[in-house]
Amino acid sequence: MEIVNWKGILESLLFAAGDEGLSIKQIVHVLEIDNLMAQEIVEGLTDDLNSDSNRGITVVNLAGTYQLATKKENSAYLKKLVESPSTTTLSQAALETLAIIAYKQPITRAEIEEIRGVKTERPLQTLVGKALVKEVGRAEGTGRAILYGTTKEFLDYFGLRSIEELPPLPERVDEDQVQEEADLFFEKFQETMDT
Repeated sequence: MEIVNWKGILESLLFAAGDEGLSIKQIVHVLEIDNLMAQEIVEGLTDDLNSDSNRGITVVNLAGTYQLATKKENSAYLKKLVESPSTTTLSQAALETLAIIAYKQPITRAEIEEIRGVKTERPLQTLVGKALVKEVGRAEGTGRAILYGTTKEFLDYFGLRSIEELPPLPERVDEDQVQEEADLFFEKFQETMDT
């Protein structure tokens, strides 16, 4: 009989779930195990990560969901990373995500993904990490999804006094024109990020 590496599988699942995390119910469903076994696997993985000083992550329980998180003892380094002036530029995905948020805010991650047609978790994390985007509230309805909006830093970075100073979007939807204007916007945006 094959031995299943439950802790390794759970670690992969938690990584894939990102900041959404997983509830015990979800873990039970995906792994097709009972609640007790799911709890034991979570506790085992947490103990393994916490007892190994060479590991930089742990498992945390936030509001009934389990997530991977960085260990507190590494916080000084993480703070330096976040606060250091970034020499890296934003990816195309991050630029697209930022443009959507700037024009459609407040907006949920699901709405951004619907517009972009792809997952947006990483670009969103990058933008939050660079303080260009922040949580501005919660959507009404099931799940109360996080609403995102731009920050004062976003305005400062692009020399805007308010979000109303963003260039207007074209009224006529001509695919080539929209693509051309989007490319121009992203090119100007990238130049600003590089300076």
